[in-house]
Amino acid sequence: MANIHVLDQGTINQIAAGEVVERPASIVKELVENAVDARSTAVTIEIKGGGIDFIRITDNGTGIPKDQVRKAFLRHATSKIESAEDLTTVSSLGFRGEALSSICAVAKVELITKTDEGISGVRYIIEGSEEISSEEIGCPEGTTFVVRNLFYNTPARRKFLKSGMTEAGYVEAFVQRLALSYPDIAFKFISDNRNKMSTPGNGNLKDVIYHIFGRDIARNLLPADHEEAGIRIRGYVGKPLISRGNRNYEFYYVNGRYLKNNIIARAIEDGYKGHNMVHKFPFTVLMIEMDPLLFDVNVHPAKMEMRFKNAEELYSAVAGAVRGSFAGKDLITRTSPGKDVRDKAPGPKDGPEPFEKKRREGAEGTPLPEPEEKSISARIQEKIERLHLNQIPLPEEESALRREMPGLMSVREPAPAYGVRKAENGPSSPAAEIAAGHAAAPARSGVSGTDVVRTPEGKQMSLRNIPFLSEEARPRHRLIGQAFLTYWIVEYEDKLFFVDQHAAHEKVMYEKLKKAMEDKTINTQMVAPPIVIHFNIKEKNKYISCQDAFAALGYQIEEFGEDAWCIRGVPDNLYGLDQQELFVELLDQIEEGSSKPDLPVITDRLASMACKAAVKGNQRLSEREMDSLMDQLLKLDNPYQCPHGRPTIIAMTRYEIEKKFKRIQT
Repeated sequence: MANIHVLDQGTINQIAAGEVVERPASIVKELVENAVDARSTAVTIEIKGGGIDFIRITDNGTGIPKDQVRKAFLRHATSKIESAEDLTTVSSLGFRGEALSSICAVAKVELITKTDEGISGVRYIIEGSEEISSEEIGCPEGTTFVVRNLFYNTPARRKFLKSGMTEAGYVEAFVQRLALSYPDIAFKFISDNRNKMSTPGNGNLKDVIYHIFGRDIARNLLPADHEEAGIRIRGYVGKPLISRGNRNYEFYYVNGRYLKNNIIARAIEDGYKGHNMVHKFPFTVLMIEMDPLLFDVNVHPAKMEMRFKNAEELYSAVAGAVRGSFAGKDLITRTSPGKDVRDKAPGPKDGPEPFEKKRREGAEGTPLPEPEEKSISARIQEKIERLHLNQIPLPEEESALRREMPGLMSVREPAPAYGVRKAENGPSSPAAEIAAGHAAAPARSGVSGTDVVRTPEGKQMSLRNIPFLSEEARPRHRLIGQAFLTYWIVEYEDKLFFVDQHAAHEKVMYEKLKKAMEDKTINTQMVAPPIVIHFNIKEKNKYISCQDAFAALGYQIEEFGEDAWCIRGVPDNLYGLDQQELFVELLDQIEEGSSKPDLPVITDRLASMACKAAVKGNQRLSEREMDSLMDQLLKLDNPYQCPHGRPTIIAMTRYEIEKKFKRIQT
């Protein structure tokens, strides 16, 4: 039998360092979190060689008193807590007291610090847990840590580090996460003498997102602000346009602490259901505030995990915050006919195209006289004639006319006679269901020639910036026709909208099925012969805890022996699916201790049912059917994506089209 002996302090320190210091990013994490806890308003992080060779962390915080500098490097020495009772309400980022002792065990560390009260500061050097020197020094308030030659005394661990560029990437990712959590602190990150990141520290979270991720991300954010069951959630969620292929851009914080948690991640992604495509993950920055007694942060050495007492309430609050951020927002995808490879030409933004300019100058280069100024009445008459000839006036002309004749009401443009097959008597295609119940809906294919309409009270109302899918905008939709027997083209204001008939109809049918489930307007359809299922102990306990919820869904289940159960009735809304497979999938998805099945499993099946029943591409629809489909889209909370996350509508601006035709130069 091997002898038992006590390890020496050096070995103990290196073992502890192995748990805390995994790579340079681990050191940066511990030191920057200490800077934040010291109430700093500016923190600079500088590294060289990915942090393997050199790390410098400078802050303007409270500093460390002279008489406590040596004590700070002892194991389990901390100013964050005093007793075990403090662990239940800890609010600081660090509290274990192992960081400095672990770092100095495997690197050469230099500390320069000064408090507000001190006349001078302290310069303290420690290498491999051995003190080298300690002296007074003149320095500004705050603390600077310099860490050199990581793992210099443990070469076996040093050789397992990755390249300097990869390690620098880990450091940058951490600094980004912390900067998002503390927008009131100005962070600067320098790698190999290059400024990689800088945040303003003005307390504006959106400004921080802009400085870290750029303009494209910042301009496609939706604000989130939700409170439920004592949980407050604020921040931003990204539009589906900026979704990514992994979860690396899902940032969420509990009481200022960044973490990874399956419950929160699942709530975010379920909140995006119907907006994101499959295998796409959202961009989010969410700040979750809750009672610290409801979670335990002392679970993981890196404090990246938490245990929650109120997991179901947390899930509901996060999912509700994400769904609420989409409510009432215009999420139509804007697209371009392609990148303009021609170099930008100088000149006015909306000036005449080159060939028009040459025509005006004449053959000899002499400018031709400008056309004679027309009277207001002549211009109004020309505008009316243009409308009858299906010519749309330029925006600047319209604006001038409205200024001169504010009470002018234009003549409604006649419905186009091209590109659209007129509705026939009775159903004219397999999409007859679209028009069912909407026979009285008038076809709206005209467009007003002005941006002013009269309300029932006789007031004027501007239609600029009114969403395409709104009751106010519907009379101005100009239905142009059906392209490729799949996409409907609609003109509205200065944009063309392309509607995918399959995605739009699929979304309408899905919402009908889902609403029936949510309103519990579900009847039970008896099955013959009954379906017999055998449960193990775990499955039996899960079913018993959720049997009331299954009954509310329309299931009729009874015992059929010791370990067998018999399904005699299923929800009639889902009749036709493989009921045994659906029930087993629902049961498998139930979380331990939950009292209800996972409804997203059902909604996924509803999406498949709607997809199969909806009209397909390459299928002719009448104008009346398309008009009715648009009316039904208006009534949906999210008409912009089908249940699988594909867009139902995309838009292209007149500016983009004219740019491709070189009618404008920039």
